[in-house]
Amino acid sequence: MGAIGPVMADASPKLPNISAQDLLTKVQSAKVDGLSGTVQSSADLGLPAIPGMRGANSQITDLLSGQHTARVAFATPDKARVSLLDNQSEQLWTTDGKSAWAYDSSKREATKLTLPAHSASKPEKTQPQQNYNPQAVAKQFLAAIDPSTQVQVSGTEKVAGRDAYKLKLVPKTDKTTVGSVTVAVDSKTWVPLDVTVMPRSGGSPAVELGFTSVSFDVPSASSFAFTPPAGVKVTEQKAPAKTELPKQVNPKTTPKLLPRKPVPNANANKPTVIGTGWDSVVMIRGAQTADLTGNGKLGGQLGQLLAKAPTVQGSWGSGKIVTSKMISALITNDGRIFAGLVTPDTLQAAAAKAPR
Repeated sequence: MGAIGPVMADASPKLPNISAQDLLTKVQSAKVDGLSGTVQSSADLGLPAIPGMRGANSQITDLLSGQHTARVAFATPDKARVSLLDNQSEQLWTTDGKSAWAYDSSKREATKLTLPAHSASKPEKTQPQQNYNPQAVAKQFLAAIDPSTQVQVSGTEKVAGRDAYKLKLVPKTDKTTVGSVTVAVDSKTWVPLDVTVMPRSGGSPAVELGFTSVSFDVPSASSFAFTPPAGVKVTEQKAPAKTELPKQVNPKTTPKLLPRKPVPNANANKPTVIGTGWDSVVMIRGAQTADLTGNGKLGGQLGQLLAKAPTVQGSWGSGKIVTSKMISALITNDGRIFAGLVTPDTLQAAAAKAPR
């Protein structure tokens, strides 16, 4: 646990004093049967999107960019709906636990995914819900708390018309680009209502995600139903059952003259997290990064970005490193991408420890 700071008593609204330790415990154990509301998010990370990083949704910054408004609803154990409203268009993800829908009004397309019975896993189509859920986002930062984190109650505030405590996390390590994270915690349900991330370099918030309106009444079952509008192209899919890897060949029963087939690694291209807490870095394999030498094969925004980026090398290989006020990204010649809310030196140190 990090260092626990004192409670500030000079903020409004007036709420009973609570220690940072007690507040943190309440936040981590908070549970409601359902909620609905409107969430606004804004992000100023200073870094263009990097192709290949889409799968790294363990990092809160991956899907948060610009300004967005979303209408959300959640109900235990497996119902969720997020409607993202941007530029007079709507992107919707919803699941009632039996099926999941993804709908894009601008493309006039919808995908229906039938889920396996009693499936505890969340389909990929509904993963964006986590990025517009302040509670889920807050828990990602709370998971970074370790002895290098100062934790304090920095006051109180009103969020979406509700009284909230401000739980502030300040990394002591100089390896991260995060200056502080403030979580506004509802004083009755102990659910995070707002998350604000400040860069270590100062200035305006790098990320802010919070409710502008919220209700903790359990949404009705109809809230998670979806009927495609007329004229929308619908694609139906069925989520595969749990995939089992081929069993390892038993060397005792295999003739020596027959070569054994290698077991495929189903997780080879999945994001890998290196390090812990504030120093954690996400690695992705299999990106199209073979030409980072400036020969012109990489076009578009990424090509322009890398053309100006410095070339670096180490025991991990060689590549280009891109930095912003919050994110550092290392793009290697061998198809790996490393990214995190860390300094460039920390990123290269992580790459040196990473599996090939």
